Amino acid sequence: MASLKEIRVRIISVRSTQKITSAMKMVSAAKLRRAQTTIIKFRPYAKNLTNLLNNVISSRTEDKKNPLEEIRKEENVLIVMITSNKGLCGGFNNNVIKLTESLLQSTYQTQHQQNKVKFICIGRKANEYLQRKKYPIYSIHNDILDTCTFEKVAAIAENIMQQFIDKKIDKVEIVYSRFKNAGTQLFVNQSYLPIAFDENENQASNTDYIFEPDKEQLYEQMIPLFIKTKLYQAVLESLASEHGARMTAMHKATENANDLIKELNLTYNKLRQASITNALIEMVSAAESLNTN
Repeated sequence: MASLKEIRVRIISVRSTQKITSAMKMVSAAKLRRAQTTIIKFRPYAKNLTNLLNNVISSRTEDKKNPLEEIRKEENVLIVMITSNKGLCGGFNNNVIKLTESLLQSTYQTQHQQNKVKFICIGRKANEYLQRKKYPIYSIHNDILDTCTFEKVAAIAENIMQQFIDKKIDKVEIVYSRFKNAGTQLFVNQSYLPIAFDENENQASNTDYIFEPDKEQLYEQMIPLFIKTKLYQAVLESLASEHGARMTAMHKATENANDLIKELNLTYNKLRQASITNALIEMVSAAESLNTN
């Protein structure tokens, strides 16, 4: 059994850890508020852009499609993995990795075996995992998570679009965490390219827009913007999910530390009481032996 000194040292250590986890919880809560505000404000823009594009597509007079709509045999696949740069956020990164592995073992098993699946890493944890597994990495963009801007994400999207148009890749997927609330994240894989539109959704859009220039020209201009917006929204969703997961994890860690301190204090008091009792017994025994003599 541990000595009183060892238990005291452990209590001090756990209290120090508790202070750190409590501070990290407060920092994550502040970051979560900012990220949550950003994604909530951005969602209506992305939704309206999608509805407008659906309206344009449903009323197109030409059958000509954008090169980004071309459906080809999925020989070369690109997967965009969005994780975090740091840990201590529960199962956030592991769930993204598990979903990616599931995608490789099911949907793209053949391409994976032929080494025709490449990855774009957004987040250091994805990069570390892929390097450990020796999977082919196309590009790494960890710095985006530190200062996420539309321009930085748009540059990645433009590169992906060019690769698709040049037929160097035939399919693009995004694996990320969609933000629901501070305690809940939805881990999803989303088809990115080629662009697919829901015909029912197109028919359901009855809003009458006035277009200038004409719809065909506007459509060609909107497609790249739509692609960039889609990736930017995924990064924002992932950032909000990361801060929510870290805040929840640090809250649980702080509570666990508090429970552990209570247990250690109880053990410490029991040992201290036992040592005092033993000391009293020894004193009484010594006094009795002196009286006997």
